[in-house]
Parts: sequence; C-alpha cells; structure tokens
Amino acid sequence: MPSPSTTPDRELFSEERSSEVVAASFAGTTDPRLQTVLTSLVRHLHDFVKDVELTEDEWGAAIGFLTETGQACTPTRQEFILLSDVLGLSMLVETVNHRTGGTATESTVLGPFHMVDSPVRELGDDIALDGKGVPCLVSGQVTGPDGDPLAGATVDVWQTNEDGFYDVQQPDVQPAGNLRGLFTTDEEGRFWFRSVVPRYYPIPDDGPVGRLLAATGRHPYRPAHLHFIAAAAGHRTVTTHVFVADSPYLDSDAVFGVKESLVREVPEVDDAARADQVGLVNPFRTLTFDLSLLRD
Repeated sequence: MPSPSTTPDRELFSEERSSEVVAASFAGTTDPRLQTVLTSLVRHLHDFVKDVELTEDEWGAAIGFLTETGQACTPTRQEFILLSDVLGLSMLVETVNHRTGGTATESTVLGPFHMVDSPVRELGDDIALDGKGVPCLVSGQVTGPDGDPLAGATVDVWQTNEDGFYDVQQPDVQPAGNLRGLFTTDEEGRFWFRSVVPRYYPIPDDGPVGRLLAATGRHPYRPAHLHFIAAAAGHRTVTTHVFVADSPYLDSDAVFGVKESLVREVPEVDDAARADQVGLVNPFRTLTFDLSLLRD
C-alpha cells in the first residue's frame, strides 16, 4: 500500500485550485445532499476570499465575531437567527422553500421570539393580558388555494406590546403568554381574537449583530406587525407576518421581511354598539388578514 505522501493522483493545495482540492476531500461522503451542499459552500467561500483578498486580521475578526454571536445566545435570544435575518439569508431561505406562484399567502421570517409554545385560546379571546395598548379586533379566514375554507386549521399568533417588546423580553414586566395565542378555526375556516395594535421596534442591538448594523450605517428597526403560523391537515404550513400599513420602516425593515402582499390597513371603528358586541372599548381598530395554504 502506498504511503499517504505517495498516493497517486492526489492534487495538492494551491491558490488557483483551492476549492477543487477541498471539494475532492468530500468524495467519500455517503450522503449525496451533504456532499452537494459542502462542495458548493467551499466553492463560494473560497471565491469570496479570493475576490476580496481577505487579510489574516480580517479572518481573525470574523472568527471572533462569530464566537461572540454564539456566546450572545440565550434561551430567549438567538443571536445567530438575528445575524441570518439582517443579512437577508432568513428571508431568502423562506422564499426559496415556500414559492407560492401567487396562489397562496406569502411567507416571511419566523423571527427570534417564537421561543415558547403559544397558549391555547378560544375564538374571540383577548390575548392582551395586561390590558395595555390600542384595542384591535383581528380576524380572518384560512382557506385552501381554491378558496375552500379549512375548518380545524390552527393559527398561531404572537406580537409585541405597545412599547415594542415581546413577553419573553420582559418576563418581569409582561404576563407570561402575553400577546400570544393558538387558535383553531371554525367550520368556515374563520378565526378572530382581540388584541392591541402592535408597535414598530428595534431588534436586539446590544450584541455583535447590533455592532454590525451600526458599522454599516443601518438602523435596527422592524415595522409594526403580527406573526402568524397557519397549519391545516393536507396543506403546507405557512409562517408569515401581517404588517400595519401606516407603520414606519416598511421600506427599510432590518430583516427584509416585508412583502407587498402582507401589508394591511388597520382602520379605526367608532361604533359603540359594535365595540360592546366584540368586547372592546370604543373606538377600536380592526385588522383583517386571510391566509391561503397550498396543498401539501
């Protein structure tokens, strides 16, 4: 058997052929998808280094940045998701994996704050447990791609409070499960619940991702929105937002999550009888957001 130094046909590392040499080391990979992904990753990384002629100091700074990003992660904060979000990677992965062809609700990022199971709620419940904020009636219908109502679909929602914080960010301020809920649609695929109008807010910018934004002259803000995950048997689950039409930062979302089809007006209703009927103070705001799911 030849020694490793005399193995025939083994190409040695060179600047010109670096990615090919490294990719060849994956030849024994038994998982073809893993081999495809690693080969492409190496090719793009090596092309990047050659394109910018990355210095050793810059590479060291990058390693330090990624190390700090991992160290900033906690049970209620995922700094790597934030990094993926602000680079547009989260949105790109979502978009590539959930192409709708214009026949279903568009997806957007999950975000870093779906950290707990949403409490099960009944239709019509008020998810604003602290009673603060501008009251809002949220309603919609979950359908298949042809408009057929999906009874028994689940609608998972979560949002910020009037100050722009999620409950997991303020465990000593907000009640657990505040502004979260898991609803089941009725026989016509409809859902409705009481809440408050969400507020625009900054993503956490006191860590390495925040420093990256500051270094590139970018702000950390997201426009006001509610998160939704809609799921039904035999259909593809969609993770999405609905954005408040008059919110600032719609055109400069820090995580690139806004799509035109997901923006909705949230008009005011000044009707004491209607307010009494739905259990809200008058006047109140209304938000209607229908969700259409593709067949699985």
